[in-house]
Amino acid sequence: MVKRNIVKIDEEKCNGCGKCVTPCAEGAIQFVNGRAKVVSEELCDGMGFCVGVCPTGALTIEQRETVEFNQEKAESQEKNTDSTISCFICGQGETSGYLMPLRHDMESLWVCTRCLPKLIHG
Repeated sequence: MVKRNIVKIDEEKCNGCGKCVTPCAEGAIQFVNGRAKVVSEELCDGMGFCVGVCPTGALTIEQRETVEFNQEKAESQEKNTDSTISCFICGQGETSGYLMPLRHDMESLWVCTRCLPKLIHG
């Protein structure tokens, strides 16, 4: 056991939208019985890309004792894709470029790396 950052999901706040599943590239978060669940702590890298897209604030990062992150196992997981995810500025999807989750004007959105500088610098 090691002390490290890991995602925590508040089941009371989770509305079952599933928006957090796709940004979890390691496959630690999955949709189970209509709710998001951390199905394997060894797959959670603690980076928190899932946190920014949660519309209810159900996801947080906490530091606690858990198993070590297993990079090899994480890399072997089937990658999640969602054709409904696109940049809120230009509409580019994740199949044609890199997307990042963000909060903007109290909404959980996605932005592509091409539009991110425009968002930051105006």
